[in-house]
Amino acid sequence: MIDGQRFTILGGGIGGFAAALALAQRGGQVTVLEQAPEISEVGAGLQISPNGVRVLDALGLGDEARKRATRGRGIWLRDGVSGHEVIDLDFWTIAPEAVFLMFHRADLLDLLMQAAIAAGVEVTCGARVEAVDPDPISTRVTLAGQEPQEMGFVIGADGLNSVMRPALNGPRKPFFTGQVAWRALVPATGREEAEACVFMGPGRHMVTYPLRDGQLVNIVAVEERETWAGEDYHQTDDPANLLAAFGEFCDDARAVLERVETVNLWGLHRHPVALEWHRGACALVGDAAHPTLPFMAQGAVMALEDAWVLAACLDADGLSTGPAIYQALRRPRVERIVQAANKNARNYHYANPLTRAVGHGVLRLAGRLSPASVFHRFDWIYNADVTRL
Repeated sequence: MIDGQRFTILGGGIGGFAAALALAQRGGQVTVLEQAPEISEVGAGLQISPNGVRVLDALGLGDEARKRATRGRGIWLRDGVSGHEVIDLDFWTIAPEAVFLMFHRADLLDLLMQAAIAAGVEVTCGARVEAVDPDPISTRVTLAGQEPQEMGFVIGADGLNSVMRPALNGPRKPFFTGQVAWRALVPATGREEAEACVFMGPGRHMVTYPLRDGQLVNIVAVEERETWAGEDYHQTDDPANLLAAFGEFCDDARAVLERVETVNLWGLHRHPVALEWHRGACALVGDAAHPTLPFMAQGAVMALEDAWVLAACLDADGLSTGPAIYQALRRPRVERIVQAANKNARNYHYANPLTRAVGHGVLRLAGRLSPASVFHRFDWIYNADVTRL
């Protein structure tokens, strides 16, 4: 039902290009507007869990995705201060059919973008959106220095600072969580395992995992503190500050941090999931609709899921009815995932020594008796297949 329909996507990120490809494969005439002057290699690592891999498979990108990514073997939780193991979950043993992929963001973005262009999607860079005016027939978009233009059905994939979201929901009302995150890439030593390693400590934790065939190590380090920091991912910080924040961590953790030469810092803020994801001829996907904290590794995956479901609903139910069905299918799921991410932040940061000992002890026992039961707690996330809705 979307064959020949015109679509404009605001934002050339993971969700934007996934939506562009899904629509183009169904016959849509799609243009992506990206405000950056070019689609460049920015960002760091991201993890795509099996529910996101299924979307890549359905888009016809599964084989190439597996070539460009590192397949994650599992997750290793350690006490950050002592270095002692808390639990080591081996996905290849527990759930060998489950595919977890660890990407450099630029590699996944390039994969989606090139596939979209090959499917006929047009990409315009340097297009800064200033206003969006939803309309039942064709949404009007105002670009910097231009008059408003009718752009067909418009999809807001423009992330945390979306222009479309406030047009549908009013001003954003986030609040600072009291946590900041550093992000960095360092050269690998060649000894890293293909797994995510989480060092958990009082009021802080750090995650590391390899990228690009073991050439790089991705670092995300989170600290609780009262000092506010902005949400801009591109703010830089002195690596010495990162090292000092984790100065009491074990030798293994500090050895990774000592290799950091450049690092970004941003404040983690909580945002409510948008109440309205659509109006007239427009809809939201990804962070524009539901920003989430990075504690379940589901931000990019949810954008992939959104993109597929929106395209499928528009194709099956039309541009008038499809958006409401899309929101009804997606909103309860992402709300639950956002809450799970919020809870994980607390679980990583036990400040009280007794609470930390008990919490880590429970995980150690579960790891010895039934590691599969720990993994399967998240079956509701990983086993979902939105391509079969």
